[in-house]
Amino acid sequence: METVIRRERKKEPLLSSFLLFPVPVFRYCLRHLCPSYVIIKMANVTSGAPKSLPADAIGDISLNSSLVVCFGEMLIDFVPTVGGVSLAEAPAFKKAPGGAPANVAVGISRLGGLSAFVGKVGEDEFGYMLADILKQNNVDNSGIRFDPGARTALAFVTLRTDGEREFMFFRHPSADMLFQESELDVDLIKKASIFHYGSISLIEEPCRSTHIAAMKIAKKSGSILSYDPNLRLPLWSSADAAREGIMSIWDQADIIKVSEDEISFLTRGADPYDDNVVLEKLFHPNLKLLLVTEGSEGCRYYTKEFKGRVPGVKVKAVDTTGAGDAFVSGILSSLASDINLYQDEKRLKEALLFANACGALTVMERGAIPALPTREAVLEILPKAVA
Repeated sequence: METVIRRERKKEPLLSSFLLFPVPVFRYCLRHLCPSYVIIKMANVTSGAPKSLPADAIGDISLNSSLVVCFGEMLIDFVPTVGGVSLAEAPAFKKAPGGAPANVAVGISRLGGLSAFVGKVGEDEFGYMLADILKQNNVDNSGIRFDPGARTALAFVTLRTDGEREFMFFRHPSADMLFQESELDVDLIKKASIFHYGSISLIEEPCRSTHIAAMKIAKKSGSILSYDPNLRLPLWSSADAAREGIMSIWDQADIIKVSEDEISFLTRGADPYDDNVVLEKLFHPNLKLLLVTEGSEGCRYYTKEFKGRVPGVKVKAVDTTGAGDAFVSGILSSLASDINLYQDEKRLKEALLFANACGALTVMERGAIPALPTREAVLEILPKAVA
């Protein structure tokens, strides 16, 4: 049996960990390495089968707590140090861990909940760094696998002057796309009260089949299935492929969160503000809760018994990366401690105001995981939201 020895690395505070990536180097990468990969000082990797984490890297979980297991991608976001410029014009980039399912896992833990992440990264410095970040944030990372033959995914993020962003991904393939069903931590998935996932893991095999297998395990074990499509159209082969892929598992979810833009995309241009459109085209018979995020304006909610809207929390946006994931973290952390709150409109609205505040705090900093708020920070801003 092959033994893997991990180098001890100096522990640094999460929020101070960053990399300034000069624009000339970025331009060189685009010219000479795209579309295969951008490589920035990677460690040598050993050959052999993909490996799981050593026992000393695994966070503890309690069987008596309501665990949220998040499945999917974890990657490195490179965010410009200034807003309102193109990637080529950015003077430098700040390195930040990201990937929607991983963001949600960390967000739940920051809010005091219990979470785990299941996914695959490269057996490289970035992959080990991401696994360590999960551990530092008290996320169970025992479900992570490392691939010696593929790199951890990278994404460069363009920040517009309004804080909205565009993405440029480097994968083709990245380790997360190569996740095999045989690598799933079945016992961990079975412990989930809520099993959360996106749609990026549906794009390519073998990860697509692994995703579907994990959903079946969770559902059979009694987990609530939570779905945030998190549309990233450039990663799909076509718009039609994206619609088909996203909708292929739509009717299996108990909870779905979508944005207004995603409604327009999935319904081929229908009005995302029309309740009838949302209910007729997106609300399926098995759905317990459908959430529509409206950015800074708040969110809408739909159940079989009632529907309504919760206003947003007004802040100055610096970077909207991770805002939707913070919102999901907020509502799932509430559901994990009160699984039937969606049946009571008053409790649901309170939980959604909390989730809106989570999203608002996140846009005030650059990056996704570094910006995710603590419960204390959310509780501090909530009185201003209801004033």
